[in-house]
Amino acid sequence: MRTNLMSNIKNCFLVFCASLLVARSCRGSKHVALFIFGDSLYDAGNNKYIEDAPIFSDFWPYGETFFKHPTGRPCDGRLIPDFIAEYANLPLIPPYLQPGNNQFMEGENIESKGDRVLAENLQGMVISSEIQEHVQSSNHQFVNGVNFASSGAGALVETHQGWVINLSTQLSYFKNMKRQLGLQLGEAEAQKLLSTAVYMFSIGGNDYFEALTPMHSLLQFYSREEYVGLVIGNITTVIQEIYKIGGRKFGLSTLIALGCLPSLRAVKQEQTGVSGCLDEATMFAKLHNRALSKALEELERQLEGFRYSNFDAYIAGGERINNPSKYGFKEVREACCGNGPYRSSTTCGQKGYQLCENASEYFFFDSAHPTESANNQF
Repeated sequence: MRTNLMSNIKNCFLVFCASLLVARSCRGSKHVALFIFGDSLYDAGNNKYIEDAPIFSDFWPYGETFFKHPTGRPCDGRLIPDFIAEYANLPLIPPYLQPGNNQFMEGENIESKGDRVLAENLQGMVISSEIQEHVQSSNHQFVNGVNFASSGAGALVETHQGWVINLSTQLSYFKNMKRQLGLQLGEAEAQKLLSTAVYMFSIGGNDYFEALTPMHSLLQFYSREEYVGLVIGNITTVIQEIYKIGGRKFGLSTLIALGCLPSLRAVKQEQTGVSGCLDEATMFAKLHNRALSKALEELERQLEGFRYSNFDAYIAGGERINNPSKYGFKEVREACCGNGPYRSSTTCGQKGYQLCENASEYFFFDSAHPTESANNQF
């Protein structure tokens, strides 16, 4: 019975996102765009175009399974948005900062590894003049969407400030893209494209990782519930801004049990000498997930035509971690790539790292990111 429930949860999210993308094509419309916002779970490689970015995955063995070379995705292969695009018969959605991609015919990926963006938007961030010209060019075409996601990004500006593309800046990029669309297509056609597009979000985990650091300042002034409220408030603000621009269809995801990531299992073992998940981190995920669900229900009541799916990654991830063999996994605690306890150190691809023989047997590829096999199941 539990397995059927998990299958239904997964299928509902997949069917919702994919069906929204293909529905207009079935009615004869030519383009349905996919716009992607968030952190490393959705980042298709924006950070590799940021000079001296401390968070990126543009080296071997990242990309080994599917692409056979690193793409900037923090995974051995494809991410969830890649599978959504594939199931909707779209090409992979390229990152916003990728130069030379003037034709984003099916979607664009705005996630970025670390909050580094245009110099005009982020103080201290360095990107090349080539990338700035690429992003600002009115000839850049986005008629099929974009990926704005960035590894290390959070909903709060303070999270990894100065070296990732935070959610607010991702929204700024989206608004810049909207202006370019109006010039390319005309305002009426651009508005039609934006109103039929699907907007995917995966964000929040990095805000809570930051909160767990000993020197994090915001928790000196806010309770945990208030801090979660700040994160959710920023997410809903961005959703509302996109709604004002014309967006109506949104796909979101809850957080998995953060304390069960290999990196935080290692923290638990170091701090207590006991193995297991770090409960404090998982508590943040539970608070976040409850608050996100309530916020989305409220938006649905307030905003006419607002449609959403909120994939329960917490339940889906927990089911696989607790019952790995049911889902084809042999290892769900230790990462495939890295070093140290649980291969939890951020050394994947660097000197002295260890690499498993078959990533598909692992739930985690590195200290914090799922394998392609896990992403496909999600």
